Amino acid sequence: MAKTKASKDSSDQDSLNHSPFKQKLYQVIFGYESKSGRLFDLVLIVTIFASVLAVMLDSVASINTRFHDQLYLLEWVFTVLFTVEYLLRLYCSPSTRGYAFSFYGLIDLFSILPTYIAFLWPGSVYLIVIRSLRVLRVFRILKLARYVGEANLLLNVLVNARHKIFVFLYGLLILIIIFGSLMFLVEGPEHGFESIPHSIYWAIVTITTVGYGDIVPQTAIGQIIAGAAMITGYAVIAVPFGIISSELINEQQKRREKPEDLSLRVCKNCNQGNHDKDAHFCKECGVALDEET
Repeated sequence: MAKTKASKDSSDQDSLNHSPFKQKLYQVIFGYESKSGRLFDLVLIVTIFASVLAVMLDSVASINTRFHDQLYLLEWVFTVLFTVEYLLRLYCSPSTRGYAFSFYGLIDLFSILPTYIAFLWPGSVYLIVIRSLRVLRVFRILKLARYVGEANLLLNVLVNARHKIFVFLYGLLILIIIFGSLMFLVEGPEHGFESIPHSIYWAIVTITTVGYGDIVPQTAIGQIIAGAAMITGYAVIAVPFGIISSELINEQQKRREKPEDLSLRVCKNCNQGNHDKDAHFCKECGVALDEET
């Protein structure tokens, strides 16, 4: 299976190398060392900001009333441009699947879908603000690869801590249900706790220390329960920080033990980092890596 994948990636790379147009297109769209590649990324980032700004302005009632048609047309212009860009990325990528299912590939796809989905669900057009995530490519342009590596470190920490986080959230959910049920039992509909789900909403707001104040206990017992929920909320805040901090220390310790094995190189195609020093190909999509400088 591994040989098959390696063979396919090698074939993709060879086809790219034997196609001057694809190779040039790849260097412009995915590259950032050349002047044309950096210019492309800078223009792309400015265009992304402009499209997000247009959507934000369209949500303002006074602006929407006067300039809705112009902003609507502008949004379609941006969407067509981003659609063409996405198709070109698929076309010239040495590993189409690697790019399409990478973090940036999925973000590129989701950034153009809302405009098309708006035909069925008009409100979805405002999901276009997800395009702002594409500006993360500024790390490549400014040659801040080490920050991409740190982002991968945090991602590894969250993945490693996922079981502990799940147990924590499950325990917190049970606690919230208990507090909500108790308040419904003690206060009742006459004091604003109309149902158990409504009371659970109050418990979530209270334990997270937000405290909107739209529902408040009136009885002495209810206030005692509310006080216990508030104190519990402060105690609960420390738990996820402890989990993340512990996993972060473990991950950093692993890196300190074998610092020479890690590289700051980032794959152009899928933006995967943390490759081995002697790696010649991306461990995620198989595209050839640039030599480390």
